[in-house]
Amino acid sequence: MSLKNTNNFDGAGKRILLCVTGMTPQVVTETLYALAVTKSPPWVPTEVYILTTQRGADNARLMLLSESPGWFHQLCKDYALPPISFDASHIKVLTDARGLALLDIRDDQDNSDAADCIAQLVGKLTRDADSMVHASIAGGRKTMGFFLGYAMSLWGRPQDRLSHVLVSPDFESRSEFFYPTPYARVIPGAKGQDSLDAATARVWLGDIPFVRLRQVLPHKLRDNGDNFADAVRAANRALGDVTVIFETVQKKVLINDSVIGLPPTQFALLALLAWRLKRGEPALRAPFKDVDDDKWRSLVLRDLTACLGEFGIPQSLYDRLHASEPVDGLFSQQLAKLERAIKTSGVLPWQRLIERVRQPASSARQRSYRLALHAEQIVFKANPRDCGKLANA
Repeated sequence: MSLKNTNNFDGAGKRILLCVTGMTPQVVTETLYALAVTKSPPWVPTEVYILTTQRGADNARLMLLSESPGWFHQLCKDYALPPISFDASHIKVLTDARGLALLDIRDDQDNSDAADCIAQLVGKLTRDADSMVHASIAGGRKTMGFFLGYAMSLWGRPQDRLSHVLVSPDFESRSEFFYPTPYARVIPGAKGQDSLDAATARVWLGDIPFVRLRQVLPHKLRDNGDNFADAVRAANRALGDVTVIFETVQKKVLINDSVIGLPPTQFALLALLAWRLKRGEPALRAPFKDVDDDKWRSLVLRDLTACLGEFGIPQSLYDRLHASEPVDGLFSQQLAKLERAIKTSGVLPWQRLIERVRQPASSARQRSYRLALHAEQIVFKANPRDCGKLANA
């Protein structure tokens, strides 16, 4: 049996089948059969990778790659599949933090180590923009399948796929079954079981839709999937689980543990909005245009003194707030620069930190500003007291 259309991926790169397995390497041949033989049009991988434990790796080598039975090679021969890169080097053994092979996955530390190994390989295989990864979660411990599915959600691209393979119920518990053969092959029964013909088996491939979160990850984690837990935290934060910490003495702000470099005036403006949110104050209206908005100056000076201390306010801003002149230009300019700095940092790719609102009591054209957070997401550390006037601008 020959295959004509073996590639329905528009890209010119690799087509990679990635499976997690335990002591049942059959899921590899079953999935390959479903993709390359029953799928229309056929999808034949150019490479196959397995993620498994040490015991699973030994079993996979014996059952799939040996001269006998060598079920992977036999499947390719039976269905005249084109060359597929798959040898012992493509069987990746899960390891712990010391690089020692995991014999099995039994406790929390094993789960954590396995998750990191899966994340590393998925991150590596999805780095090539022209490749396509088809991941199967059918084998191995349930946690392995979960971690592979989650890793695909974190690093998967639009062209990547996730699936689970199923076989006819009578064949599920038969360790001698690896795929439906194009000829009769008897699988002997044991302990009261009937003998079966492998040619009569049916295989189904269930496509699993998944949410793709790759774009919310910081570039460092997107390109190097080294730590599963870090990637999960980064995705959660990018989607709304945000923490903003102000270290007021050092004039430093951390958004999701990343330091955002801000000039003093922009730092003060962000601290001002955060302080008002913490105190339950309404959104800060913009100063009136082209007039001396003394009420606004007094309000901002009061709140900045409360959150930074009088001597923690940047000198240039302190002077402007005490001068009887319009401040709308300064406010709009510094706000724009602040928003640009946050966006450029990449820590919040999917949301605005500063939102615009309209106060019911204000004019229809007058905007107000507040942080798009909850008060508990903001932390102020080391509120300074009279520590000397800062002469920075």
